Amino acid sequence: MSRLGLRLFGGPSPAGARSRQPIVVAGVMLAIFLAAMESTVVATAMPTVIASLGGIRIYSWVFSAFLLTSTIAMPLWGRLSDLVGRRPTYLTGIGIFLLGSGLSGLSQSMAQLIAFRALQGLGAGSLITIGYTLVGDLFGLERRAKMQGYFSGVWGIASLVGPAVGGFLADHVSWRWVFYINLPFGALSALAIAWGLAEPVSRRRSVSIDFVGTGLFTAAISSLLVGLVEGGRAASWLTPGVLAPLAAALAFLLLFLLVERRVADPLIPLELFRNAMVRAGAATGFLSGMAMFGAISFIPLYIQAVVGATATQAGFVLTPFVLGWVSFSILSARLVLRVGYRGVVVTGMASLTFAFLLLMEWDQGLTRLTAVRDVIVAGCGMGMVMVPMLIAVQSAVPKRDLGIATSTIQFFRTIGGAVGVAVMGAAMAQRLQEELRRLPAAGASLAAQIEQLVIRPDLIVNPATRETLAPAVLAGVRLALANALHAVFVVGLIVCLLALASAFLVPGGRARDLARAEEAAPTAGS
Repeated sequence: MSRLGLRLFGGPSPAGARSRQPIVVAGVMLAIFLAAMESTVVATAMPTVIASLGGIRIYSWVFSAFLLTSTIAMPLWGRLSDLVGRRPTYLTGIGIFLLGSGLSGLSQSMAQLIAFRALQGLGAGSLITIGYTLVGDLFGLERRAKMQGYFSGVWGIASLVGPAVGGFLADHVSWRWVFYINLPFGALSALAIAWGLAEPVSRRRSVSIDFVGTGLFTAAISSLLVGLVEGGRAASWLTPGVLAPLAAALAFLLLFLLVERRVADPLIPLELFRNAMVRAGAATGFLSGMAMFGAISFIPLYIQAVVGATATQAGFVLTPFVLGWVSFSILSARLVLRVGYRGVVVTGMASLTFAFLLLMEWDQGLTRLTAVRDVIVAGCGMGMVMVPMLIAVQSAVPKRDLGIATSTIQFFRTIGGAVGVAVMGAAMAQRLQEELRRLPAAGASLAAQIEQLVIRPDLIVNPATRETLAPAVLAGVRLALANALHAVFVVGLIVCLLALASAFLVPGGRARDLARAEEAAPTAGS
């Protein structure tokens, strides 16, 4: 097949560039901080947004649209940075992110906000992907290990402060500043990258943008995420609204793979997956993403709806999770230099599996101390998986494929999270329906309350609704939800066992030896 797309010329790699490293690192950290904080900031402000704009029936697409476009964009930005350079690609991504942020703040309706959030997500896909890629460009193995650990710490801090920032702005300034606040800090990040990163003028080579592959990939992932979102909402996955987009995703994916085998500069070079470390990184990223996002999504629900804590108390339970994740990200990033990737990743997966075993023991008598202990174990496990695998993949591929390799690992992790939340949510909904139908209904009023909850189980989480329930119904509802969330943790445990098995796919040996072996190997495109 002939080359597809526009002819471009540029130097693909900033390796060896005389860059002002501290300035670049500061700019990248600031951009990653903004991207990581975005979801939690917006989530906290959404009740105020709904009061202002209305559109409660479609408000969930404020999050779904951002997730959809940012996920699709990850490999696109990574590959584009390999072909035309990190600096112009990163600056373009930041510009799109800031444009989407400004327009989101100006929104006059929920539909406008959803559209502008999609634009914002398109740019956000570049911030983390190319940011981590630049670390791989600018630093050798030892310093890269330290820096990736610090970058993970930035992500964790952003996740912690996001809800507080979002709540403060929505309550005391305006919900629009949840988006406007990105503008000055994003501009500083762009200036730091523009001034600090100097890419060399390397020999020009002709490249082509894989427009057909990009279109098919976009259609496949869009269909998949739409199917997952609808599957998480629907009473059954065996409905046209769920099956049709999932079938379309499979068809588009097959066409995408056929195209990628033929184009000169594919969006995702399939040769990458001949690399054992990339295969291991994709598998562990997908499965650990399923488990991690499942835990994050459903643990606060358990604390609030089953134990009876407030929303604030439920949110604070995740703080130890993030702290464990950040601490062990920094520790494991240095540990891989001593013991190798496989030992650290296997230990991390084992820790995450043990955490889900602990979660399965939760009941209505759960104490805060027990909850904190269990989520810390989960966070430590994630810290020993995410950063070491990123370092491993970056050290295992040639510089020319660093952007697409980094973005591919990030992509599999994100898609795994979307699949995990959808599958675990479906397991919870099905079990909850069964449990609610089994509740004894002594009298017409109690039967009416139970029937309403069977039709609208989401009402269980609403504190106002819970106050109207009869004590007998409320006790039964709490037990039903506890059993339903137990099913979620069972699914999570199964996923963790698969993830633990995938960790043994990581090549053994010391990190430095593996890196030297890959440097001597031919490149993916040669």
